[in-house]
Amino acid sequence: MMLGRTSVGFASAIAAFVGIPVDGLLLSLCSMQMPAHAHGGHDASRHVISGHTHAQEHVWRLVGGEEIQGSFVRADDRIVQVRKSDDSLVEIPRSELATDDDRWVLQKLAKIRAAQLIMAAGGAPALVASTAMVEVATAPEPPAQMLSAFEPFVKRNEIKTRWDDRFFYVESDGIPDHSMMVGITSWQQQVPLPQSYFGGNAWRIPLVPKVAKSPMSTKNRFLRGAIAIAANGIPIFNPLNNRGDDAYLVGELDEFGGHCGRADDYHYHLPPVHLQPIVGVDAPIAYALDGYPIYGFTEPDGSPVKNLDAFNGHSDAKGAYHYHSTQKYPYLNGGFHGEVVEKEGQVDPQPRAEPVRPSLPPMRGAKITKFEELEKGRYKLVYDVNGRLGSVTYRWTDSGDMEFVFVEPNGATKTESYSRNKGRGREGQGRDGQRPPVRNGAVSLNPPKVGKTGFAIQCSALDKKGMLPIEYTCEGAKASPPIEWSHVPEGTKSIALSIWHTAPDQEKSYWVLYNIPVDKKGLEKNSKGVGTVGLNDKKRAEYDPMCSKGPGMKQYHMSVFALSGMLPANSKNLDRAGLLKAIREIKLDEAELSFIVDRGAK
Repeated sequence: MMLGRTSVGFASAIAAFVGIPVDGLLLSLCSMQMPAHAHGGHDASRHVISGHTHAQEHVWRLVGGEEIQGSFVRADDRIVQVRKSDDSLVEIPRSELATDDDRWVLQKLAKIRAAQLIMAAGGAPALVASTAMVEVATAPEPPAQMLSAFEPFVKRNEIKTRWDDRFFYVESDGIPDHSMMVGITSWQQQVPLPQSYFGGNAWRIPLVPKVAKSPMSTKNRFLRGAIAIAANGIPIFNPLNNRGDDAYLVGELDEFGGHCGRADDYHYHLPPVHLQPIVGVDAPIAYALDGYPIYGFTEPDGSPVKNLDAFNGHSDAKGAYHYHSTQKYPYLNGGFHGEVVEKEGQVDPQPRAEPVRPSLPPMRGAKITKFEELEKGRYKLVYDVNGRLGSVTYRWTDSGDMEFVFVEPNGATKTESYSRNKGRGREGQGRDGQRPPVRNGAVSLNPPKVGKTGFAIQCSALDKKGMLPIEYTCEGAKASPPIEWSHVPEGTKSIALSIWHTAPDQEKSYWVLYNIPVDKKGLEKNSKGVGTVGLNDKKRAEYDPMCSKGPGMKQYHMSVFALSGMLPANSKNLDRAGLLKAIREIKLDEAELSFIVDRGAK
């Protein structure tokens, strides 16, 4: 069979695109034939790809160890059809194939798709036998259950969806069509802000989940980021917060099982069963990020749920695995039956939230009683502290800033304005996506937080803009900064110190120091031999110089604590969380200072 120069050249380009040697591509194109309709014809409801009906037999290995010998006939997004030696046909769910065999199917599909592209270019019919052609689409159709889950919210214009050969993508602004925050009694002063989960920052779900060789539990793992995406485009985090506590039981969640993270990003921690009336009992209410669906409290046919495994999942009569919602922990998928990549305590990759302002400390005793959208893009949150009401009202201004008006329970009012740091782009975020607020083009730090007794903290190394010089970071001498404190409250017996950073979904610690003698009024540059050194996030008892992976500014905090006693001599290897817990009953006062590290500064 002769091929024209144009056809061969186009084939070379396609081969390079799909990663297949051109000789192998042309060979496969010349050998493909259409199977007879009696042996698995085209199903118009799905994208189907067919190959040679009398191809060489292949040994198909399944996840459970079973082997099936037969030749490839056809495949779609869900199954591969195989003809056994006795001429019988068998359909194998792609989710049950061993990884290597499913990769073989993907390569086969890539070759056939390349054939379609070559034919579309003209002159290509000479590439295949006279009886041959394939039925193919540019991407497989997602499972019907997946489309049924997300379609209602696509029609409502709340989300957008798309897909390619491997993933189903969900785009949203992260704001659900229901009330938020009401009922929270443990509040860290976050409010819901729209997020940009679009384009390359969209949520993605595997179209063909793969059973993991070593399934991973979410108990005390995956405490950062999302583990699932709801049908309305809202991410679902681990029911355990980033401290390992049940977020529901400690009062952090609203009436819909959600709240905001440190980036003011709204997300659920409980299964969104309130979506069931919208999607229907027979459709999933969410998808775990391993690609398996999450149903409500009943089976799709309405029958009771039985025999769930430790991850709140099981397989149906057809062998299809799925998770269920429950009213007790783990509430939804308690782990990943399918393959995921864990990186820095979360599923990777996944979208990033974009903070507009620094995170704030918890407001103790506050209960959120009301949240409403006053007008398009303008919101108001009302909270109660011992019968006295406070509020936060915020909106986007015409200049693109976010304006906040805070009315405290005592009647005091203050206004803050923040910008998304225009012009810096994502490369300016730093490792954890945290960017400091910018006001009128200049860095705007919170002023030092003086304690209730006047206890205060200073750092002479900071410049007028609150920048920490490079010599105190990983790019410089890696020296610990000089820190001073004053107005130590009466009764203080020791001082403790912490340098830390708040990312959108976690808290990182760089230096922990305690049992500092009360007669010390500060620490010198690169201080050694003072107090007891606790553990940083790298589990080392030392100062960890800030080391953001990307250029741009990032905000950090220094905290000093005046304590009424010394920590016991056996209080060794305390990290920041352990320190805060240990000093809970002996803390007299606390002072805090925020500062900026700029990787781009020289």
